This record gives sequence, C-alpha cells and structure tokens, in this order.
Amino acid sequence: MSATVIHVGGAPQKFHAFADFLDGKSAVVRRAALSMDETSAAPCLLLSLPEQSDLRWPLADIRRLPDQAGRDTMVLTLHDDAVRRLVLRDEAVRKILTARCPNLKARPRVANRGKLLGWSLGAIASVALIIFVLVPVMADQLAEFLPPDGERALGDATFEQIRTALSVEDFVPVRICETRRGVAALDTMTARLETLTDLPYPLAVNVLDHDLVNAFALPGGRVVLFRGLIDAADGPDEVAAVLAHEIGHVAARDPARRALRSAGSIGVLGLILGDFAGGAVVLFLVERLIDANYSRDAEAAADQYAFDLLVGAGVRPSALATFFERLQQDQGDGVGILAHFQSHPELGDRISAARSGDTGAATFGLPSLNAREWARLRRICD
Repeated sequence: MSATVIHVGGAPQKFHAFADFLDGKSAVVRRAALSMDETSAAPCLLLSLPEQSDLRWPLADIRRLPDQAGRDTMVLTLHDDAVRRLVLRDEAVRKILTARCPNLKARPRVANRGKLLGWSLGAIASVALIIFVLVPVMADQLAEFLPPDGERALGDATFEQIRTALSVEDFVPVRICETRRGVAALDTMTARLETLTDLPYPLAVNVLDHDLVNAFALPGGRVVLFRGLIDAADGPDEVAAVLAHEIGHVAARDPARRALRSAGSIGVLGLILGDFAGGAVVLFLVERLIDANYSRDAEAAADQYAFDLLVGAGVRPSALATFFERLQQDQGDGVGILAHFQSHPELGDRISAARSGDTGAATFGLPSLNAREWARLRRICD
C-alpha cells in the first residue's frame, strides 16, 4: 500500500504507510502499519502490529543496513536491537525517513578494539611464521625423503600444468617439439652432460614450442627448454651451458623444495582465503617454477655445478657468459632467462664467474654438437 503523506508548510509532518516486520525470533513476516509521533521530545516511528501493543522506534536509534540486494528496498533496524528488521518498499516513506533519521548511516562502535587489534596482529604473525619459517623447513625436510618416483610424478604433473597454463588459445597445451632428428641432437647434448652426473633418476629434457627465451628445472629430473632460447643461442655450447645450470638445480633437488614450499604456502593461504578448489595454487606454482629465483646459495651452487660439469664434458663455461652478454645487449635486464639468472648473486658477477671457469682446464674438446646436429636441434619444432 502506498504511503499517505500530509505536507504542512512544505515539509512532511506525518504519514501512514505499511511495511514488513520481522521480530528476529521467528521466520514469520508480519505487516506493520507505520506512523510518525513527533509530539514527544524524542520523535519516534510507531509500528502498529496486530494483537500486540505498538512499538516505538526513536528516530535517532534507527539504522539502515547497508547490505541490500535491491535499490527499491530499505531495511531498518535499531542500534541496540539489531535482530529486528523493518522492510520498506514505499519510496515516499524511504525519502522521509532518510531525511528525518539523523543516525541512519551510523555504524556501531567496535567493542574491545584493542583486543581485536592484538588478536589480528597475532593471527598475521602466526600465518607469517607458518609461511616463511615452518613451511620452508618442512619442505626442505620432506624433499630429502621424497622418493624418486614420487618426485618424478610431481614433475610430470607440473609439466602438464605448465603446458596448459602457457596455452595461447582455448587451453590447448603448448606443443612439445619432437622432430626425430631434433630430439636425437638434444639427446646427444644431454647424454654428454648426463654421463658425468649421479642423479637418482634419468634426465628428461623437453623443448616447448614457445618463444620465451627461458629454461627451468622441475622435480624428478625434468628440464624444460623453450624454442625461444634455442633460437636466441649463437651455438650449441650456449644451450648446453644453460642446460648444465638447470641440471645443477636438479642435482640439488631445488625444484622439489621450491614446489613443496610454494604448494604449502599457497595451500595455507587458500585455506584462509577460501580457495578450496586450489586453482590459485596451481597457477601460482606454475608461475613460480617458470620464473624460479632460487636463493643465493642455491644459485651459486648450481653455477659451480654447471662449470664443473661443462669442464668435465669439454665445453667452455664461458659460453654461458657469452649468451647472457648478448641477451643483455639485445633485450636488457629482467627478461626471460635473464630474469631467471639475475637473481642472487648479481648477473655481472655470474658472467665473470662463467668466464673464469675456462681457466685451469688444459683443453676443451669439440662443441657439444657438430654443425649438422646443431642445425637439427634448431629445427626441433618444425
């Protein structure tokens, strides 16, 4: 029923209307007749309900609930009795009450604000302790006991997730480059390095048909190179040097540690923020593994492992420095493989270390691939 508004002197003085009333005790919606009582010192909104005495809602105590689904409805309550509700749909009445209720939008004071702040800071500190201390410690310990088959399964599953995440159309996984002669050339390069390693699982090196100039290692001996990196290399030894560095991370089980840390940290945040499906965990884990920036000690150890591996295979470690210097000139810092490698220690220091890796070796053998094999590797994605 629409409101009947009586205007005196241009201002609304009283009205009669109807609204839905909920007492907060039952689910029954009752119809209440509304009127205004301005005769007392504290003007009130009168609610006349069948079979009970009128309710008086002081205008100064009426509050509007902000969480409304529709703009054609106003839900009111009292500041000291928030369980009761009055639902108004009449536009004229809504305008009158908006003008006459002085504290309609006032929010209740927060009780025990100091305690709430203390508990909030404690909760934040607890989450930080879990994410930055407990999860890394547990991940490092778990990585040591993770069986090779389990680590390999983790790497394989993550590899498929990465292929899908890098999809450019309709979530079709990025193609694995596997022309027969190209794969044979890649296997030749891998075998030359792998024979000098002592890994608990065989290496699985794949090239993805993507223009990223990047490479990364996954748990379980899987190393991923991108077509863009092979295209940007000036010779096979530059690719072999990058591959040797990633093998260094595999030997130290850095990818397994990083995967477990990321999954654990984001899993904790998922429980807190409500991401029970784990979608954010997968996407974040993929991003972290592609753009892996390991600690200073892990990077330095992978560098030294790569230098020793290259020298043992008769490949000049300075090929890594040459590759980085050219990419730095062409692309600048912070892009693709450079962003990956310019984590601690600084890229310039690592280039110098790679150049110094040539010293002390009596002779270096043939390139990691001959000219024909190198040409075939460059066409692995054809």
